[in-house]
Amino acid sequence: DWKQRKLGDISEKVTEKNKDKKFTETFTNSAEYGIVPQNDFFDKVISNSKNISNYYIVQNDDFIYNPRISNFAPVGPIKRNKLNKVGVMSPLYYVFRTKNIDLTFLEKFFDTSYWHRFMKLNGDTGARADRFAIKDSVFKEMPVPYPSSDEQTKIGNLLKQIDRTIALHQRKLEQLRELKKAALQY
Repeated sequence: DWKQRKLGDISEKVTEKNKDKKFTETFTNSAEYGIVPQNDFFDKVISNSKNISNYYIVQNDDFIYNPRISNFAPVGPIKRNKLNKVGVMSPLYYVFRTKNIDLTFLEKFFDTSYWHRFMKLNGDTGARADRFAIKDSVFKEMPVPYPSSDEQTKIGNLLKQIDRTIALHQRKLEQLRELKKAALQY
Protein backbone atom coordinates (compact mmCIF):
# COMPACT_ATOMS: atom_id res chain seq x y z
CA ASP A 1 0.00 0.00 0.00
CA TRP A 2 1.23 3.43 -0.90
CA LYS A 3 1.28 6.07 1.76
CA GLN A 4 1.28 9.82 1.38
CA ARG A 5 3.73 12.27 2.85
CA LYS A 6 3.68 16.03 2.93
CA LEU A 7 6.47 17.71 1.00
CA GLY A 8 7.62 19.24 4.29
CA ASP A 9 8.05 15.73 5.77
CA ILE A 10 10.44 14.62 3.03
CA SER A 11 12.31 17.88 2.42
CA GLU A 12 13.72 21.00 4.00
CA LYS A 13 13.76 24.46 2.50
CA VAL A 14 17.29 25.63 1.69
CA THR A 15 17.91 28.94 3.44
CA GLU A 16 21.71 29.10 3.18
CA LYS A 17 22.62 32.35 1.47
CA ASN A 18 25.73 33.11 -0.56
CA LYS A 19 26.85 35.79 1.94
CA ASP A 20 30.59 35.47 1.28
CA LYS A 21 29.96 35.26 -2.51
CA LYS A 22 31.85 31.95 -2.62
CA PHE A 23 29.69 30.77 -5.53
CA THR A 24 29.41 32.97 -8.59
CA GLU A 25 27.50 30.85 -11.11
CA THR A 26 23.80 31.63 -11.12
CA PHE A 27 21.30 28.95 -12.15
CA THR A 28 17.79 29.32 -13.46
CA ASN A 29 14.89 26.87 -13.59
CA SER A 30 13.48 26.44 -17.08
CA ALA A 31 10.22 24.51 -17.42
CA GLU A 32 11.44 23.03 -20.69
CA TYR A 33 15.15 22.45 -19.98
CA GLY A 34 15.35 22.08 -16.18
CA ILE A 35 18.10 23.67 -14.09
CA VAL A 36 20.55 25.45 -16.37
CA PRO A 37 23.29 28.06 -15.93
CA GLN A 38 21.64 31.46 -16.27
CA ASN A 39 24.26 32.71 -18.76
CA ASP A 40 23.40 29.80 -21.09
CA PHE A 41 19.68 30.53 -20.94
CA PHE A 42 19.34 34.32 -21.20
CA ASP A 43 20.83 36.67 -23.78
CA LYS A 44 21.98 39.01 -21.03
CA VAL A 45 23.50 38.75 -17.57
CA ILE A 46 20.78 39.13 -14.95
CA SER A 47 22.75 38.55 -11.77
CA ASN A 48 26.17 39.92 -11.00
CA SER A 49 28.69 39.83 -8.17
CA LYS A 50 26.94 42.77 -6.48
CA ASN A 51 23.57 41.08 -6.04
CA ILE A 52 24.32 37.37 -5.47
CA SER A 53 25.08 37.55 -1.73
CA ASN A 54 21.34 37.22 -1.01
CA TYR A 55 20.92 34.25 -3.38
CA TYR A 56 20.37 30.70 -2.12
CA ILE A 57 23.18 28.15 -2.46
CA VAL A 58 21.96 25.23 -4.61
CA GLN A 59 23.69 21.88 -4.18
CA ASN A 60 23.59 19.03 -6.67
CA ASP A 61 20.25 17.15 -6.43
CA ASP A 62 18.44 20.03 -4.73
CA PHE A 63 14.95 20.68 -6.12
CA ILE A 64 13.84 24.14 -7.17
CA TYR A 65 10.34 25.50 -7.58
CA ASN A 66 10.05 28.38 -10.04
CA PRO A 67 6.77 30.30 -9.60
CA ARG A 68 6.87 31.54 -13.18
CA ILE A 69 3.93 30.30 -15.24
CA SER A 70 4.43 29.11 -18.83
CA ASN A 71 2.82 26.87 -21.44
CA PHE A 72 5.08 24.05 -20.20
CA ALA A 73 4.29 24.72 -16.52
CA PRO A 74 0.86 26.18 -15.69
CA VAL A 75 1.71 26.46 -11.96
CA GLY A 76 5.49 26.80 -12.42
CA PRO A 77 8.04 23.97 -12.72
CA ILE A 78 9.79 21.99 -10.01
CA LYS A 79 13.11 20.67 -11.31
CA ARG A 80 16.16 18.92 -9.87
CA ASN A 81 19.69 20.27 -10.11
CA LYS A 82 21.50 17.63 -12.17
CA LEU A 83 24.37 19.87 -13.29
CA ASN A 84 26.82 18.13 -10.91
CA LYS A 85 27.90 21.50 -9.56
CA VAL A 86 26.97 24.04 -6.93
CA GLY A 87 25.54 27.41 -7.88
CA VAL A 88 23.17 30.08 -6.63
CA MET A 89 19.56 30.97 -7.33
CA SER A 90 17.48 34.05 -6.76
CA PRO A 91 15.36 34.21 -3.58
CA LEU A 92 12.33 34.29 -5.92
CA TYR A 93 12.73 30.51 -6.18
CA TYR A 94 11.88 27.95 -3.49
CA VAL A 95 14.90 25.64 -3.11
CA PHE A 96 14.50 22.41 -1.15
CA ARG A 97 16.63 19.42 -0.21
CA THR A 98 15.01 16.00 0.14
CA LYS A 99 15.36 13.26 2.73
CA ASN A 100 14.07 9.67 2.84
CA ILE A 101 12.79 9.58 -0.75
CA ASP A 102 14.27 8.36 -4.03
CA LEU A 103 15.42 11.40 -6.03
CA THR A 104 14.46 9.98 -9.43
CA PHE A 105 11.01 8.95 -8.19
CA LEU A 106 10.37 12.46 -6.83
CA GLU A 107 11.76 14.07 -9.98
CA LYS A 108 9.40 11.98 -12.14
CA PHE A 109 6.49 12.86 -9.83
CA PHE A 110 7.17 16.56 -10.46
CA ASP A 111 7.31 15.88 -14.22
CA THR A 112 3.61 14.92 -13.99
CA SER A 113 0.66 17.26 -13.56
CA TYR A 114 -0.62 15.28 -10.56
CA TRP A 115 0.58 17.92 -8.07
CA HIS A 116 -0.88 20.83 -10.07
CA ARG A 117 -4.33 20.33 -8.54
CA PHE A 118 -2.96 20.97 -5.05
CA MET A 119 -1.27 24.12 -6.30
CA LYS A 120 -4.39 25.44 -8.04
CA LEU A 121 -6.53 24.79 -4.96
CA ASN A 122 -4.08 26.46 -2.58
CA GLY A 123 -2.47 29.30 -4.54
CA ASP A 124 -3.20 31.84 -7.23
CA THR A 125 -1.54 33.92 -9.91
CA GLY A 126 -1.05 36.77 -7.47
CA ALA A 127 -0.36 40.36 -8.45
CA ARG A 128 1.63 39.39 -11.53
CA ALA A 129 -0.19 37.28 -14.11
CA ASP A 130 3.03 35.45 -15.08
CA ARG A 131 3.77 34.27 -11.52
CA PHE A 132 2.05 31.73 -9.33
CA ALA A 133 1.71 32.71 -5.67
CA ILE A 134 1.68 30.14 -2.87
CA LYS A 135 2.90 30.60 0.69
CA ASP A 136 5.88 28.47 1.76
CA SER A 137 3.90 27.10 4.69
CA VAL A 138 1.16 25.91 2.30
CA PHE A 139 3.60 24.65 -0.34
CA LYS A 140 5.17 22.32 2.26
CA GLU A 141 1.74 20.73 2.82
CA MET A 142 1.69 19.34 -0.75
CA PRO A 143 0.84 15.62 -0.67
CA VAL A 144 3.43 13.34 -2.27
CA PRO A 145 2.78 9.64 -2.97
CA TYR A 146 5.12 7.50 -0.90
CA PRO A 147 5.52 3.82 -1.84
CA SER A 148 8.20 1.67 -0.23
CA SER A 149 11.76 2.75 -1.00
CA ASP A 150 12.27 -0.34 -3.18
CA GLU A 151 9.17 0.54 -5.20
CA GLN A 152 10.27 4.19 -5.45
CA THR A 153 13.58 3.09 -6.97
CA LYS A 154 11.92 0.68 -9.42
CA ILE A 155 9.33 3.26 -10.53
CA GLY A 156 11.93 6.01 -10.90
CA ASN A 157 14.24 3.76 -12.94
CA LEU A 158 11.39 2.52 -15.14
CA LEU A 159 10.22 6.06 -15.92
CA LYS A 160 13.80 7.18 -16.59
CA GLN A 161 14.22 4.26 -19.04
CA ILE A 162 10.94 5.17 -20.77
CA ASP A 163 12.19 8.77 -21.14
CA ARG A 164 15.43 7.48 -22.71
CA THR A 165 13.48 5.27 -25.13
CA ILE A 166 11.25 8.17 -26.16
CA ALA A 167 14.28 10.41 -26.72
CA LEU A 168 15.96 7.70 -28.79
CA HIS A 169 12.87 7.31 -30.99
CA GLN A 170 12.55 11.08 -31.36
CA ARG A 171 16.16 11.31 -32.54
CA LYS A 172 15.58 8.46 -34.99
CA LEU A 173 12.43 10.18 -36.29
CA GLU A 174 14.38 13.42 -36.78
CA GLN A 175 17.08 11.54 -38.72
CA LEU A 176 14.44 9.91 -40.93
CA ARG A 177 12.85 13.30 -41.61
CA GLU A 178 16.24 14.69 -42.60
CA LEU A 179 16.85 11.66 -44.85
CA LYS A 180 13.43 12.11 -46.48
CA LYS A 181 14.10 15.82 -47.00
CA ALA A 182 17.45 15.05 -48.63
CA ALA A 183 15.93 12.35 -50.83
CA LEU A 184 13.16 14.66 -52.03
CA GLN A 185 15.74 17.23 -53.17
CA TYR A 186 17.04 14.88 -55.86
